[in-house]
Amino acid sequence: MFKPKNYLALGAVVLVAVALLSLPTRATSRLKLAVSSWFLPLFGLAGAGQQLPADLADSLLPRRELLHQLDVLRRENQQLRSQAVQSTAIARENDQLHALLNWKQTVQWKLKPANVVMRDPANWWRTVQIDLGSRDGIQTNQPVLTADGLVGRISSVSYLNSQVVLIGDHDCRVSVLIDNSTHDVGVLTASGPLDASFVQLSYLPSMANLKAGQNVFTSGLGGVFPKGIPVGKIVDMQTIEYGLATEARVKLNANLGALEQVCVLIQ
Repeated sequence: MFKPKNYLALGAVVLVAVALLSLPTRATSRLKLAVSSWFLPLFGLAGAGQQLPADLADSLLPRRELLHQLDVLRRENQQLRSQAVQSTAIARENDQLHALLNWKQTVQWKLKPANVVMRDPANWWRTVQIDLGSRDGIQTNQPVLTADGLVGRISSVSYLNSQVVLIGDHDCRVSVLIDNSTHDVGVLTASGPLDASFVQLSYLPSMANLKAGQNVFTSGLGGVFPKGIPVGKIVDMQTIEYGLATEARVKLNANLGALEQVCVLIQ
């Protein structure tokens, strides 16, 4: 059984419905627009609430996928850094070869470029191995040099490689000429054990006209090294044997500790 209140509510709803149905079309449209404007924010909020989980699902990747992408990026970065280092090394090697080739065109000797492939670990500063051998026409006692100056001579030859004994070793003595007014001649002997960039110049006359900075070249004496190969510069000098002889130190032009490309002089 309906209570009196229910009858009143039902009657009110019927009256409102009849009133709405009896309204003109224009008034009905305005009323619908007003009611929809009240509920539109609620509908929009509900729609955004439904779309938000979908957007979050699209933007958030699994942790495993993120770690995989990070690892890929790290490897690509390492590869790019390795390529940059390799490009720098290639550019430096090209510069050295370019200097050798330009210098080769200015001299009258026949030169064969070679790469240093090994150093003797027991005698680090005194011998190196190059990638030319008897198949390339290499023979013992042929001079070895760079664009900076004399390096040493071929001491032994195999079919594919050759060993070079460097200036400053006891087995590589070089007769040299001082670029001064008296053209003094001496012999380069062994250098000290600490710094291979300096060698001793001995067997000089007591009245040798030596000064720091004078250039030293091969003299051509001895039959191994042709005349005129740059060797180094005079650093200092002193008299020995109670003033009967003079010796000096020579700073080598070639950096024997950083040899990478050299040339073998074919006589």
